[in-house]
Order: sequence, then structure tokens, then C-alpha cells
Amino acid sequence: MSSHFQVPLEKVPKSGMRTFLKIGDKTIVLFNIDTQFYAIDDSCPHQGASLYTGQLQGRSIQCCAHGLRFDVASGYLLNSTQLKVATYPVEVVSEQVFIVIDAGARHE
Repeated sequence: MSSHFQVPLEKVPKSGMRTFLKIGDKTIVLFNIDTQFYAIDDSCPHQGASLYTGQLQGRSIQCCAHGLRFDVASGYLLNSTQLKVATYPVEVVSEQVFIVIDAGARHE
């Protein structure tokens, strides 16, 4: 069963920006890249460092701890399918932004 978390209007990032969200026991980063929204876990799958403060280039986020770069759309480590950060679908309905959390999925 999935649930839709409505992002508070004041937390919806403007184009080129990101926001940090705590949803239940999850910490999620919501990106707005060229008016397209992407949501990923804040924790790097390598050693758990925060991705929120990482350098963003296009759709690639770089982990501050060890420099690993992930595609925020797919969650995969660039040029590899061996390491992946969890991603979450984002829906926009009548200017409201929702992150879809699937309780049964591992999002890996």
C-alpha cells in the first residue's frame, strides 16, 4: 500500500533548488531541476553520508563524503548499476506536490 505525502507549500523547492524532508522514519531530499521534481533518500548507500548538501550538476548529486555521484532520477551511481540510492515517485496535482511512499517496497 502506498501513501502520498503532501509537501507543505513553503517546502516546495523553486527550480534549481532542493529541500530536506522528514517523512515518518525517512529523510528525503526533494529536488526541483528545470521544473521536474525528484525525491531520493538523504542517505548515501555507500556509508550513509547526507546527500542534501552534495554538489548538484544537472541531475547528478555528488556525495560530500567520498565523491560518489548519483543520478537523482534513477538513483543509480553514475556509470554503474551496482549501487543505488532509494528514489520515490513525485506527483504534481493542481500545483500541490506529493511524494509517493510505497510501504511494501524497498525503493532500491
